[in-house]
Amino acid sequence: MTERVTLITGASAGIGAELARVFASHAHRVALVARRADRLQVLADEIVAGGGATPIIIPCDLEQHDACDQIAAALVAADVEVEFVINNAGFGMFGRAIEMDRTEQLSILDVNVRAVTDLSLRFSESLVRTGGGILNVSSIAGFLPGPGMAVYYASKAYVLSFTEALHQELGPRGVRVTALCPGPVSSEFQKRAGFEPGLDSAILNVSAAEVARLGYRGLMANKRTVLPGFGIKMVPFLLRFFPRGFIASAVARLQLRRI
Repeated sequence: MTERVTLITGASAGIGAELARVFASHAHRVALVARRADRLQVLADEIVAGGGATPIIIPCDLEQHDACDQIAAALVAADVEVEFVINNAGFGMFGRAIEMDRTEQLSILDVNVRAVTDLSLRFSESLVRTGGGILNVSSIAGFLPGPGMAVYYASKAYVLSFTEALHQELGPRGVRVTALCPGPVSSEFQKRAGFEPGLDSAILNVSAAEVARLGYRGLMANKRTVLPGFGIKMVPFLLRFFPRGFIASAVARLQLRRI
Protein backbone atom coordinates (compact mmCIF):
# COMPACT_ATOMS: atom_id res chain seq x y z
CA MET A 1 0.00 0.00 0.00
CA THR A 2 1.37 3.41 -1.00
CA GLU A 3 2.28 5.60 1.95
CA ARG A 4 0.15 8.70 2.44
CA VAL A 5 1.52 12.19 3.07
CA THR A 6 0.30 15.65 3.97
CA LEU A 7 1.70 18.28 1.62
CA ILE A 8 2.38 21.65 3.30
CA THR A 9 3.58 24.72 1.41
CA GLY A 10 5.31 27.65 3.05
CA ALA A 11 6.49 25.27 5.74
CA SER A 12 9.78 26.92 6.68
CA ALA A 13 8.39 29.44 9.19
CA GLY A 14 5.31 30.95 10.82
CA ILE A 15 1.94 29.28 10.41
CA GLY A 16 3.33 26.78 7.90
CA ALA A 17 5.95 25.44 10.31
CA GLU A 18 3.35 25.23 13.07
CA LEU A 19 0.96 23.35 10.77
CA ALA A 20 3.76 20.88 10.03
CA ARG A 21 4.28 20.34 13.75
CA VAL A 22 0.56 19.86 14.37
CA PHE A 23 0.07 17.36 11.55
CA ALA A 24 3.23 15.46 12.50
CA SER A 25 2.05 15.27 16.11
CA HIS A 26 -1.12 13.59 14.85
CA ALA A 27 0.88 10.86 13.09
CA HIS A 28 0.81 12.36 9.59
CA ARG A 29 3.92 12.06 7.47
CA VAL A 30 4.50 15.52 6.04
CA ALA A 31 6.01 16.74 2.78
CA LEU A 32 7.47 20.18 3.40
CA VAL A 33 7.66 22.81 0.65
CA ALA A 34 9.46 26.16 0.87
CA ARG A 35 12.30 28.04 -0.77
CA ARG A 36 14.87 27.50 1.99
CA ALA A 37 16.05 23.91 2.19
CA ASP A 38 18.14 24.58 5.31
CA ARG A 39 15.11 25.69 7.31
CA LEU A 40 13.07 22.76 6.10
CA GLN A 41 15.83 20.41 7.22
CA VAL A 42 15.89 21.94 10.70
CA LEU A 43 12.13 21.49 10.98
CA ALA A 44 12.34 17.93 9.63
CA ASP A 45 15.01 17.06 12.20
CA GLU A 46 12.81 18.50 14.95
CA ILE A 47 9.85 16.39 13.82
CA VAL A 48 11.94 13.21 13.72
CA ALA A 49 13.42 13.97 17.15
CA GLY A 50 9.86 14.27 18.45
CA GLY A 51 8.98 10.81 17.19
CA GLY A 52 7.40 11.77 13.89
CA ALA A 53 7.88 10.09 10.54
CA THR A 54 10.74 11.41 8.41
CA PRO A 55 9.41 14.34 6.38
CA ILE A 56 9.92 14.71 2.65
CA ILE A 57 11.76 17.95 1.89
CA ILE A 58 10.93 19.74 -1.37
CA PRO A 59 12.85 23.01 -1.82
CA CYS A 60 10.78 24.97 -4.30
CA ASP A 61 9.85 28.55 -5.17
CA LEU A 62 6.13 28.76 -5.91
CA GLU A 63 6.67 31.97 -7.88
CA GLN A 64 8.11 29.76 -10.65
CA HIS A 65 5.49 28.45 -13.06
CA ASP A 66 6.90 24.92 -13.03
CA ALA A 67 6.93 24.74 -9.22
CA CYS A 68 3.89 22.49 -8.92
CA ASP A 69 5.36 20.13 -11.52
CA GLN A 70 8.51 19.94 -9.37
CA ILE A 71 6.43 19.13 -6.29
CA ALA A 72 4.49 16.41 -8.08
CA ALA A 73 7.69 14.86 -9.45
CA ALA A 74 9.27 14.82 -5.99
CA LEU A 75 6.25 13.03 -4.55
CA VAL A 76 6.26 10.47 -7.35
CA ALA A 77 9.97 9.86 -6.72
CA ALA A 78 9.21 9.31 -3.03
CA ASP A 79 6.44 6.83 -3.98
CA VAL A 80 3.79 8.50 -1.81
CA GLU A 81 0.17 9.52 -2.29
CA VAL A 82 -1.16 12.88 -1.13
CA GLU A 83 -3.87 12.62 1.52
CA PHE A 84 -4.04 16.27 2.59
CA VAL A 85 -3.03 19.44 0.76
CA ILE A 86 -2.21 22.41 2.98
CA ASN A 87 -1.83 25.55 0.87
CA ASN A 88 -0.21 27.89 3.34
CA ALA A 89 2.43 29.69 1.25
CA GLY A 90 1.61 33.29 0.49
CA PHE A 91 2.94 36.81 0.62
CA GLY A 92 1.87 40.41 0.17
CA MET A 93 3.31 43.87 -0.37
CA PHE A 94 2.37 46.98 1.55
CA GLY A 95 1.95 50.25 -0.33
CA ARG A 96 -0.03 51.89 -3.11
CA ALA A 97 -0.52 49.42 -5.95
CA ILE A 98 0.34 51.83 -8.77
CA GLU A 99 3.56 52.86 -7.04
CA MET A 100 4.96 49.36 -6.43
CA ASP A 101 6.75 47.01 -8.80
CA ARG A 102 4.20 45.39 -11.12
CA THR A 103 6.21 42.19 -11.62
CA GLU A 104 6.47 41.63 -7.88
CA GLN A 105 2.74 42.16 -7.48
CA LEU A 106 2.05 39.61 -10.21
CA SER A 107 4.26 37.21 -8.26
CA ILE A 108 1.77 37.52 -5.39
CA LEU A 109 -0.83 36.03 -7.72
CA ASP A 110 1.56 33.25 -8.74
CA VAL A 111 1.92 32.13 -5.12
CA ASN A 112 -1.39 33.09 -3.54
CA VAL A 113 -3.71 32.18 -6.43
CA ARG A 114 -2.12 30.10 -9.18
CA ALA A 115 -0.21 27.67 -6.94
CA VAL A 116 -3.17 27.26 -4.55
CA THR A 117 -5.46 26.48 -7.46
CA ASP A 118 -2.99 24.11 -9.13
CA LEU A 119 -2.21 22.05 -6.03
CA SER A 120 -5.85 21.89 -4.93
CA LEU A 121 -6.94 20.53 -8.31
CA ARG A 122 -3.85 18.51 -9.20
CA PHE A 123 -4.23 16.14 -6.25
CA SER A 124 -8.02 16.10 -6.02
CA GLU A 125 -8.43 12.53 -7.27
CA SER A 126 -5.86 11.36 -4.73
CA LEU A 127 -7.80 13.15 -2.00
CA VAL A 128 -11.00 11.40 -3.08
CA ARG A 129 -9.27 8.00 -2.96
CA THR A 130 -7.82 8.63 0.49
CA GLY A 131 -10.76 10.51 2.00
CA GLY A 132 -8.40 13.36 2.78
CA GLY A 133 -8.77 17.09 2.54
CA ILE A 134 -7.60 20.57 1.62
CA LEU A 135 -6.76 23.38 4.02
CA ASN A 136 -6.27 26.66 2.19
CA VAL A 137 -4.89 29.51 4.25
CA SER A 138 -6.82 32.63 3.31
CA SER A 139 -7.02 35.61 5.68
CA ILE A 140 -9.48 37.93 7.32
CA ALA A 141 -8.30 40.20 4.50
CA GLY A 142 -10.32 38.00 2.15
CA PHE A 143 -13.52 39.57 3.50
CA LEU A 144 -12.41 43.14 2.78
CA PRO A 145 -11.22 45.48 0.02
CA GLY A 146 -7.62 46.37 0.83
CA PRO A 147 -6.29 49.80 -0.14
CA GLY A 148 -2.63 49.67 0.84
CA MET A 149 -2.36 45.95 0.06
CA ALA A 150 -4.74 45.77 -2.91
CA VAL A 151 -3.37 42.69 -4.68
CA TYR A 152 -2.87 40.71 -1.48
CA TYR A 153 -6.41 41.34 -0.22
CA ALA A 154 -7.84 40.45 -3.64
CA SER A 155 -5.81 37.24 -3.75
CA LYS A 156 -7.13 36.15 -0.37
CA ALA A 157 -10.70 36.91 -1.46
CA TYR A 158 -10.08 34.50 -4.33
CA VAL A 159 -8.73 31.83 -1.97
CA LEU A 160 -11.76 32.17 0.30
CA SER A 161 -14.28 31.97 -2.56
CA PHE A 162 -12.45 29.12 -4.30
CA THR A 163 -12.22 27.11 -1.08
CA GLU A 164 -15.88 27.58 -0.20
CA ALA A 165 -16.82 26.36 -3.68
CA LEU A 166 -14.58 23.28 -3.38
CA HIS A 167 -16.10 22.58 0.02
CA GLN A 168 -19.47 22.17 -1.70
CA GLU A 169 -18.15 20.28 -4.73
CA LEU A 170 -15.87 17.81 -2.97
CA GLY A 171 -17.88 17.26 0.20
CA PRO A 172 -20.19 14.69 -1.40
CA ARG A 173 -17.09 12.78 -2.51
CA GLY A 174 -15.76 12.51 1.03
CA VAL A 175 -13.13 15.24 0.86
CA ARG A 176 -12.89 17.85 3.61
CA VAL A 177 -12.16 21.41 2.44
CA THR A 178 -11.57 24.31 4.82
CA ALA A 179 -10.49 27.94 4.52
CA LEU A 180 -8.35 29.12 7.43
CA CYS A 181 -8.73 32.90 7.83
CA PRO A 182 -6.39 34.31 10.48
CA GLY A 183 -5.83 37.95 11.24
CA PRO A 184 -2.38 39.53 11.61
CA VAL A 185 0.11 36.97 12.90
CA SER A 186 3.59 38.01 13.97
CA SER A 187 5.81 36.31 11.38
CA GLU A 188 8.20 36.84 8.49
CA PHE A 189 5.17 37.61 6.31
CA GLN A 190 4.87 41.07 7.83
CA LYS A 191 8.57 41.80 7.34
CA ARG A 192 8.45 40.77 3.69
CA ALA A 193 5.32 42.85 3.13
CA GLY A 194 6.95 45.95 4.67
CA PHE A 195 4.14 46.11 7.19
CA GLU A 196 4.52 47.63 10.65
CA PRO A 197 1.88 46.18 13.04
CA GLY A 198 -0.29 48.70 14.86
CA LEU A 199 -2.85 48.58 17.66
CA ASP A 200 -5.34 46.86 15.36
CA SER A 201 -2.88 44.02 14.79
CA ALA A 202 -2.28 43.66 18.51
CA ILE A 203 -6.02 43.37 19.19
CA LEU A 204 -6.66 40.78 16.47
CA ASN A 205 -3.42 38.83 16.82
CA VAL A 206 -3.49 35.10 17.58
CA SER A 207 -0.23 33.12 17.76
CA ALA A 208 0.86 31.04 14.77
CA ALA A 209 0.76 27.90 16.93
CA GLU A 210 -2.86 28.55 17.95
CA VAL A 211 -3.87 29.35 14.37
CA ALA A 212 -2.36 26.04 13.25
CA ARG A 213 -4.07 24.10 16.02
CA LEU A 214 -7.45 25.58 15.21
CA GLY A 215 -6.89 25.07 11.50
CA TYR A 216 -6.13 21.39 11.96
CA ARG A 217 -9.15 20.88 14.19
CA GLY A 218 -11.41 22.74 11.77
CA LEU A 219 -10.23 20.72 8.79
CA MET A 220 -10.76 17.42 10.56
CA ALA A 221 -14.29 18.59 11.48
CA ASN A 222 -14.83 19.64 7.83
CA LYS A 223 -15.64 23.24 8.72
CA ARG A 224 -16.13 25.52 5.73
CA THR A 225 -14.13 28.34 7.34
CA VAL A 226 -12.07 28.76 10.49
CA LEU A 227 -11.73 32.23 12.04
CA PRO A 228 -9.13 32.03 14.82
CA GLY A 229 -9.89 34.26 17.78
CA PHE A 230 -12.97 36.14 19.00
CA GLY A 231 -11.92 39.42 17.39
CA ILE A 232 -11.50 37.77 14.00
CA LYS A 233 -14.86 36.03 14.29
CA MET A 234 -16.53 39.40 14.81
CA VAL A 235 -15.17 41.00 11.64
CA PRO A 236 -17.41 39.26 9.04
CA PHE A 237 -20.41 39.79 11.33
CA LEU A 238 -19.76 43.51 11.72
CA LEU A 239 -19.12 44.00 7.99
CA ARG A 240 -22.79 43.24 7.31
CA PHE A 241 -23.78 46.55 8.84
CA PHE A 242 -21.62 48.86 6.70
CA PRO A 243 -21.63 49.74 2.98
CA ARG A 244 -18.71 48.37 0.98
CA GLY A 245 -17.52 51.88 0.12
CA PHE A 246 -17.38 52.85 3.78
CA ILE A 247 -15.31 49.76 4.55
CA ALA A 248 -12.85 50.50 1.73
CA SER A 249 -12.44 54.07 3.00
CA ALA A 250 -11.89 52.87 6.57
CA VAL A 251 -9.23 50.35 5.49
CA ALA A 252 -7.53 53.04 3.40
CA ARG A 253 -7.38 55.44 6.36
CA LEU A 254 -5.97 52.70 8.58
CA GLN A 255 -3.33 51.38 6.19
CA LEU A 256 -2.26 54.23 3.95
CA ARG A 257 -1.27 56.39 6.88
CA ARG A 258 1.53 53.90 7.55
CA ILE A 259 3.18 54.49 4.18
